[in-house]
Amino acid sequence: MILAGDIGGTNTRLAIFDGTASKPRAIAIEVFPSAAHSGLPEIVRKFRAQQSHPIEAACFGVAGPVRDGKARLPNLTWTVDSAELAAELGLKSVRLANDLEVNAYGIAVLGPEDFETLNEGDAKASGNRALISAGTGLGEAGMLADGDDYRPWACEGGHADFAPRHATEIALLEYLLKKYEHVSYERVLSGQGLYNIYQFLRDTGRGEEPDWLKDEIGRRDPAAVISQTATQGKSPLCVAALDMLASIYGAEAGNLALKAMATGGVYLGGGIAPKIVAKLKETRFMQAFSQKGRISPVLHSIPVRVILNDKTALLGAGRLAMKGH
Repeated sequence: MILAGDIGGTNTRLAIFDGTASKPRAIAIEVFPSAAHSGLPEIVRKFRAQQSHPIEAACFGVAGPVRDGKARLPNLTWTVDSAELAAELGLKSVRLANDLEVNAYGIAVLGPEDFETLNEGDAKASGNRALISAGTGLGEAGMLADGDDYRPWACEGGHADFAPRHATEIALLEYLLKKYEHVSYERVLSGQGLYNIYQFLRDTGRGEEPDWLKDEIGRRDPAAVISQTATQGKSPLCVAALDMLASIYGAEAGNLALKAMATGGVYLGGGIAPKIVAKLKETRFMQAFSQKGRISPVLHSIPVRVILNDKTALLGAGRLAMKGH
């Protein structure tokens, strides 16, 4: 039996798998709110108290860079230590990997029903692939084409400098520089990023915030309120904010496609894309994705898909644990 984990800024998902690396089978899955716990060992203890299956190996995907078997999660106050987890589980070792890396490994075991296509691209597309996931934060990864398989590699591209493309985005950058010392793509392309965009549009007179919307944002998660209100078409300000996020999402997905030379496909993971698929299928996302000057034809030929299966990272962590076992 394999213990797999997907450790995110909002939720921590743990699962027990059996089967093989090419066909992992979930025996048990539990979801825990990350911020309600002191760290991953506490969550692992809770999960193990509910499950009696003997664990032979474990792998955890974490939302942050992994160095020397440790990871400090930027969107939590946790430090995750593989040696501490191994002692907790009674194992010789535990594998830690970046959450986007395990997501990339999980793509290999998904079926057609687990994707929504934004761009068909070239029917014979081949070569490297890339993964970009906006959620609590922004994660990015590449997948090196290696014969009939892919070798994922993680990066921290979400923390790279935000590059505005026109006057409104330049004004957004100037606005955010008053709040943050460093404005990364994560500051504009994440749950908090959507709220940052909303506040910019509101505070610079580009949209009006009615009292009912202000009250709703004060009571609930701002990003969820803005996204839902925009989807329902109840507020022009929310619609404008979500439109802007979709455009920035497309632009950065295109940037990643070029950096990874991802002619084999670009995948959108994370919690935001599945919730706003209808918005992403409008022209705004793909226009921003492909408008790259002289190299635009390359972008037009790349398949782009949204991952709908929220267990992809768990599947990938399970695969990695099985491969190393």
